[in-house]
Amino acid sequence: MRRILLLFILAPMAGLAAPEKDDNVLRATLDNGLRVVIVRDPLAPVVTVEENYIAGGDETPAGFPGMAHAQEHMAFRGCAGLSADQIAAIYAQLGGNQNADTQQNITQYFVTVPAQDMEVALRVDSACMQDVEDSDEQWAEERGAIEQEVSRDLSNPTYKFITRLNEDLFSGTPYAHDALGTKPSFDATTGAMLRGFYRNWYAPNNAILVIAGDVDPATALARVKHLYGSIPRKTLPAHPAVNLQPVKTESFTLDSNLPYELVFLAFRMPGTDSADFAAVRILSDVVSSQRADLYGLVPQGKALGTDFGLAETYPKASVGYALAAIPAGSDPGPITGEMKTILAGYAAKGVPAALVEAARKGEIATAEFQRNSITDLASAWSQALAGEGRDSPSDIVEAMKKVTVADVDRAAKNYLTVQSAIIATLKPSASGEAIAGKGYGGAETTTAAPTKPVTLPDWAETAVKSLKVPQAVTHPVDLTLSNGLRLIVQTEKISPTVTVAGSVKHEPDLQTAAGKDGADSVLSELFSYGTTTRDRLAFQEALDDIAASESGGANFNLKVLKQYVARGVELLADNELHPALPPDAFKVVRDQSVQLVAGTLASPGYRTRRALEMALLPKNDPALREATPASVSALTLADVRDYYAQVFRPDMTTITVIGDITPEEAQPIFEKWFGGWKSAGPKPTVTLPAVPANPPSAVNVPDPTAVQDSVELAEEIGINRFHPDYYALQLGDHVLGGGFYATRLYRDLRQKAGYVYNVDNALRATETRATYAVTYGCDAENVSKARLLVEKELAAMRTENVNPAELQQAKALLLRQIILAESSEDAVAEGFVARALIGLPLDEPIRAAQRYFALSADDVRAAFEKWIRPADFVQVVRGPAPK
Repeated sequence: MRRILLLFILAPMAGLAAPEKDDNVLRATLDNGLRVVIVRDPLAPVVTVEENYIAGGDETPAGFPGMAHAQEHMAFRGCAGLSADQIAAIYAQLGGNQNADTQQNITQYFVTVPAQDMEVALRVDSACMQDVEDSDEQWAEERGAIEQEVSRDLSNPTYKFITRLNEDLFSGTPYAHDALGTKPSFDATTGAMLRGFYRNWYAPNNAILVIAGDVDPATALARVKHLYGSIPRKTLPAHPAVNLQPVKTESFTLDSNLPYELVFLAFRMPGTDSADFAAVRILSDVVSSQRADLYGLVPQGKALGTDFGLAETYPKASVGYALAAIPAGSDPGPITGEMKTILAGYAAKGVPAALVEAARKGEIATAEFQRNSITDLASAWSQALAGEGRDSPSDIVEAMKKVTVADVDRAAKNYLTVQSAIIATLKPSASGEAIAGKGYGGAETTTAAPTKPVTLPDWAETAVKSLKVPQAVTHPVDLTLSNGLRLIVQTEKISPTVTVAGSVKHEPDLQTAAGKDGADSVLSELFSYGTTTRDRLAFQEALDDIAASESGGANFNLKVLKQYVARGVELLADNELHPALPPDAFKVVRDQSVQLVAGTLASPGYRTRRALEMALLPKNDPALREATPASVSALTLADVRDYYAQVFRPDMTTITVIGDITPEEAQPIFEKWFGGWKSAGPKPTVTLPAVPANPPSAVNVPDPTAVQDSVELAEEIGINRFHPDYYALQLGDHVLGGGFYATRLYRDLRQKAGYVYNVDNALRATETRATYAVTYGCDAENVSKARLLVEKELAAMRTENVNPAELQQAKALLLRQIILAESSEDAVAEGFVARALIGLPLDEPIRAAQRYFALSADDVRAAFEKWIRPADFVQVVRGPAPK
């Protein structure tokens, strides 16, 4: 449930919110000290409730670094008047969109629900502020799951890196130990210890409640006062002091399962309390700019990718990092020297003034876009108030507006101290060859008993169990330009911004010429090198001038302020229709692609995916085509241009425009800049052929860096996205999963057995194919035990009707998720594009809701009996050999 800050590149800073408007923001402090902020955003009939406790990893007792994290888990295991099963059932029927997060200085609980269900969400949250169960019995079950979370993170090389980095940068302070926790500390933890932590820190006067979405603030505040007002305040312990010591400078290397080498230079930077923090934010944007010298290492062919950013941002300090990705097996010395020279140059000579101005404008624009997502808006307010101690998210925006070039130069001089930087290298460890393995150790074929219905409190029963087909909340206008390009426009007046998302319908496995595998990926990288009229730097400067972000290629996007929409579309069209594809850049990108492909082919991730594909698909299936170092090395610029000419056509392209723009405004702009784009010849074939059912098999893929096994069970099934049984299978899939403890697989594998931290099940269907899969992570000795539970549940779905309560809950999950999917402009735009490309109507979610609503338990059982074959799974295990 806690967020990992590093994946490939460290995650960006938490988003900003636009400066508040008084009539849309209501603040109050209850008599018991609970601070409440209600932000109205009528983007969709959706509300996010986010509870923030000002206690996290910093407040954990000595020797028990995961105590706050454990308590976060236990809040779902029973609160005042609510059992674990009741909490799970309520959240599931509200749409299943809830989670929690433990950071160093805060613990957050967040749930997004249809606006009509806000009070139910508030009742559950307030019950957990009143009291929690924290029984030894519940902790004994949850401990297995949280220890699997530890194992998962310890299998992530970037997590291990940040853990080591924190120990060096923050030694002797609470920041030195991640909030995750350890298996030994959890084994020594008791329910009584957890309850003590809860009693110390979970109090209204140590919490900030944020509500964002389509609410009437005054009405919402009245309900908060009613539900929370009687909870007594507490006398709080003192928060631990953070006394920073000198940085322990060192260099180290860690093994990695990534297909490339990562080299880091890390620095201790000011925290959010510091007056320098705004300048450091701007400095980070400047150094990470594609117009800056660090990114310049990429077009020079010296790095596969670069980044600069802030992470692990705490009140008293944060982490600044420079990052370069280089080919596996490379000597990290040269790139380390290059990064040091660049950063030292900025520290000594200052940064480009033009990039400071671009960074300021970009941050202000980002703040406007933040309002286009209800969940992001709640998160931004929570992070600003609870995580950073600010009065409003707009505080940091206003501070960055005032940052001068001199401020940024001073920050560079003071904090980009390369002589004391921590240098780290994540070095790939190649996977061993995939080997055949056994499926599972058990031979039982008994089916699991259906779950017992959960009795809910009266206040929840009627609210969450009412089922109705949702009303459409979007009303797109569907247009076709003169050249056949499809333009979908959805007007939203939430902020003065416009988002464009587009895609060219294509299939590289069918459209790439024989022997030219890799042409698509090389072309994709070349779009960042500008256009025939603007080189790489000039094109990026033009985007910076209007504070826009853009990405070109077969899947493209643009985010631009309303006032600059015409200019933004002009630049997007220039990139899509007239990419420069310069010869010098082609040679660099081709060489980089060769190196990346070589590293990928040896990586555990690739070998896992390849083993699964080879087992699922018939020999010579087009989807089994792959790029190799030899095929990429042989590519010419003419090959890439030929691929572009064949694939990029207006009559295969869909563009969605969403934001502060009407169809009448959008159509002439896109007609002007995209209308001259022409298609040549007949439309290409871009649909893969159907495939037969696969035979069962099992493969083990070694991963030397993993301490936990990642398991995928998958099979090809004989339907496609348009098959009528698709809906019954999806409904049954939501009986199995999607609702946390309230659904069968989570209940069996996590809540009861403690074998896994998470288990995911999904039906993925295209125009011609469909795959059903169940994935989970667990210790090697539990792989077969967990699979046996999965197969028992699938066998039960084939032979016994789900009970009425389960069917109702699965329908509630799906119907409410349709509403929740409208809670951000990005999600709406992406949904329109995806439906258009596959050939579904734009209002498919509402049509699907009608189908789900009408389905019976007999329909679900019949679909599972016909299509799901538990004995025919392909099992691929990545990590230690299963026992």
